[in-house]
Amino acid sequence: MILVDNALKARQAAGRPIRVGMVGAGFMGRGVARQICRYVPGMVLAAVANRTLAQARRAYEEAGEVGVHEVSSVAALERCVELGRPAITEDALLLSRAGGIDVIIEVTGAVEHGAHVVLEAIRHGKHVVLLNAELDGTVGSILKVYADRAGVVYTVSDGDQPGVTLNLARFVIGLGVKPVLCGNIKGLHDPYRNPTTQEGFARQWGQNPSMVTSFADGSKISFEQAVIANALGMEVAQRGMLGPTVAPGTPISKAAEWYPHDRLLNGGPGLVDYVVGAEPGPGVFVLGTHDDPVQQHYLKLYKLGPGPLYCFYTPYHLCHFETPTSVARAALFHDAALAPQGAPCVEVVTTAKIPLRAGDVLDGIGHYMTYGLAENYPLARLQNLLPIGVAEGCALRHDVPQDQVLTYDDVVLPEGRLVDQLRREQEAYFGRPALAELMPTDGESGIRY
Repeated sequence: MILVDNALKARQAAGRPIRVGMVGAGFMGRGVARQICRYVPGMVLAAVANRTLAQARRAYEEAGEVGVHEVSSVAALERCVELGRPAITEDALLLSRAGGIDVIIEVTGAVEHGAHVVLEAIRHGKHVVLLNAELDGTVGSILKVYADRAGVVYTVSDGDQPGVTLNLARFVIGLGVKPVLCGNIKGLHDPYRNPTTQEGFARQWGQNPSMVTSFADGSKISFEQAVIANALGMEVAQRGMLGPTVAPGTPISKAAEWYPHDRLLNGGPGLVDYVVGAEPGPGVFVLGTHDDPVQQHYLKLYKLGPGPLYCFYTPYHLCHFETPTSVARAALFHDAALAPQGAPCVEVVTTAKIPLRAGDVLDGIGHYMTYGLAENYPLARLQNLLPIGVAEGCALRHDVPQDQVLTYDDVVLPEGRLVDQLRREQEAYFGRPALAELMPTDGESGIRY
């Protein structure tokens, strides 16, 4: 986004920086804090919320910020923002409610908690940038509806694979090329990995073992590709995607050889998928077509091959380095890096990682009991499949064998969760032609029919 740098410099020169509140101070959140505080003119990290205050303080300290104030009320937070004093709190909703904060970055990866933060931020007129594909892949379509009605931007972040893919897809579309497959390059895929098997790798990089597990067991890539599908109106070729494995070092430029041409060239909605082992990884790629024979000639001249499928790729994703770009795009240009285009297209459904027993209470994404598979949303709803974004905390009604996909009939949902309410709203809204008053007026979420 070449426009962003000069626009931020102008805000810096005018003494009007974009004021950001960040929820979550883990490995990725600390990277975001460091990037904003040290390297981004025209933007300030006004506040950090984390359930452990020491981690919020650590994020500022590692970014070189001093004079951090602990706050426990909206008034105290607003006073810090006004005076330019960095603030920390255990109560994430303070950031969503406080005046003076322009954009909320949600970087927890938690679905239920993230839903509360995002919905409250939207209600208070703040743009939202997500480093939380799990939330977007579960209730992103209805959160986008709320954001549109409030006149704010709701977006997944640049830098992570979905944002990188959407930037690449927009570039490709700008060339006159039609994307027919959006892909992700993986180095490993093993659905039976768990936090114990991934503990060593996580320790090496200072990451959370369950987050690392979600990368390895396929849950994370399922969410990443689902949110891409929901942004571009695409689908998966089959449950779990095709996911070919190629010899290590095989160049991604050969990607057109790994996917069914009849499916990609039939004029349908296009596919999301991934490949294991290709280079350069980690990266993303787009396969596209062009109908103009003259432009096909030029593409061949420019070493894109003879067609009919042309491969475009980005050889890296820089996660937290690019998150401030999303903040600027939202606040300065009202532009989303990635957001659902309407009704969901692809769902991430819950699958038993181990044999499960009646009475078991399901653990979270990237843990020991379940992994996620991407499935087309209409079929997931027809079969009443359980989204993995709502699975945590559900109690099993009966035994479930390993690798079986769970349904809502298999579980008892916890009571009183916002994510379940938003799921009902999402399914009702996109199943009905008209919507009555959407934005809540009483502090509670609720679409009125």
